[in-house]
Amino acid sequence: MNKISLQKFRRPRLLIIGCGDVGMRMLPLLTPYFRVFAVTSQPARCAELRARGAQPLVANLDQPATLRRLRGLAHTVLHLAPPAAQGGQDVRTRHLTAILPERAQVVYVSTTGVYGDCGGARFDETRAVAPATARAQRRVDAEQMLRQWARHACGQLSILRVPGIYAADRLPLARLQAGTPALCAAEDVHTNHIHADDLARIVVAALFRARPQRIYHAVDDSAMKMGEYFDAVADAYGLARPPRLSRAELRQVVTPALLSFMSESRQLENRRLRRELGMRLRYPTVQAFLQQARTAA
Repeated sequence: MNKISLQKFRRPRLLIIGCGDVGMRMLPLLTPYFRVFAVTSQPARCAELRARGAQPLVANLDQPATLRRLRGLAHTVLHLAPPAAQGGQDVRTRHLTAILPERAQVVYVSTTGVYGDCGGARFDETRAVAPATARAQRRVDAEQMLRQWARHACGQLSILRVPGIYAADRLPLARLQAGTPALCAAEDVHTNHIHADDLARIVVAALFRARPQRIYHAVDDSAMKMGEYFDAVADAYGLARPPRLSRAELRQVVTPALLSFMSESRQLENRRLRRELGMRLRYPTVQAFLQQARTAA
């Protein structure tokens, strides 16, 4: 075995559960320091993961028997997998906690939706959760399950509550092109954002700097309402701004799922992110990203 191979196998093992877009952005930041194993439920993705330096493992959080080979594989785990689409509990996280080793370090990527509607209030991580949808309740259930595991297994848990993720390929361009309306200014809601590249860096920073059993808001400094966000993207890409309707009018023309995203207003503080994780965001605001995108074009 050559020197490079020895160095590879001496690196600590790290397991990524849910290696989607953000996980793929994390791989170049992780592979120099860890031997990375990435779980996928799609065998067709194995070649892609291997090409990025990860060892793919085919398993499915909905099928506990497929997870047995993961037991004790790594003591550092990044949990980015979303809950299933139905139910009030996150059964997938329950299946995962059953195979986590004692004293492991886990970073869980949750959602700011756990707070529900906060009437536009600005707050930090000490605010109590109040999930208003089944989707958010499943996230709260996952957080609670992981906290319970950390207490019983002496594990180190970090929870990142994440808002709307954007990037060059994750912008609402199709929505704008379709002319989907937004709320009128008087009824609009405050939203929070983070660029996918910055989120990848935040997850990695949490591995090295997070305090045990700590929650962090993985949000940028943008102070925008939802309609302002759509307007800014439309202006940057030369598209028409969306028409504005009242909530009553909007209810008649959009799906209930879409309307639910327009029913919660909150502004999250990110002081912990900066002070404890030492984060300096590449894209501190959506406007900063859009300005760079315009310059590059």
